[in-house]
Amino acid sequence: MSTVDNTQLQLRLASSRIVAILRGTDVDATVAAARTLLDVGILTLEITLTLRDAEEAIAQLVQDAPADALIGAGTVLDEGDVDRAVSAGAQFLVTPTLNDSVPYAVAQSIGILPGVYTPTEIQRGHDLGSAAVKLFPAATLGAGFIRAVRDPFPGARIIPVGGVTAATVGDYLAAGAFGVGVGGPLVGDAASPGGDLDALAVRARSFLDAVRVD
Repeated sequence: MSTVDNTQLQLRLASSRIVAILRGTDVDATVAAARTLLDVGILTLEITLTLRDAEEAIAQLVQDAPADALIGAGTVLDEGDVDRAVSAGAQFLVTPTLNDSVPYAVAQSIGILPGVYTPTEIQRGHDLGSAAVKLFPAATLGAGFIRAVRDPFPGARIIPVGGVTAATVGDYLAAGAFGVGVGGPLVGDAASPGGDLDALAVRARSFLDAVRVD
């Protein structure tokens, strides 16, 4: 698998509508949780670089993930993080802010989702050429913010992250969200040793039902 550019990432996100965020504490547990999600059908995964040896987890997943899966790296803070994530096999990147890694990745045709919080940052993220922008933390703003900000920016591709639950997914999508990013409410304890993978699979199906467009 190789990196996808921002156009390709945009198309894939428009289809999947959900990015699962695995902020694990252990490589083996994170890989096991990720494989559970892939088996259920959540195919766009973000492995955060806060995980010690995150590159190992990314490399393992990329090696045997389904052909239609996307394995990305999150919490990308600088250009060095871009390089080490891509070297490990990450196909796309996610940042918490509009940091220097965003134009650096775009210049190399690497798909990226920069973290934003204000209308100014939303515009800047799109102007830089990103596939979409990650609204974080979304729960403090709510779906109404997305609805309001899309009045002046009707083409904005906004992915709310932070506190999104299966019960609120519909509200965000109805407000015009391009998709959703989900971490704790989906993953729970599954990316830690001894985590409950069966419960993860149940939650994953609930989220897939919530993002399904008839």
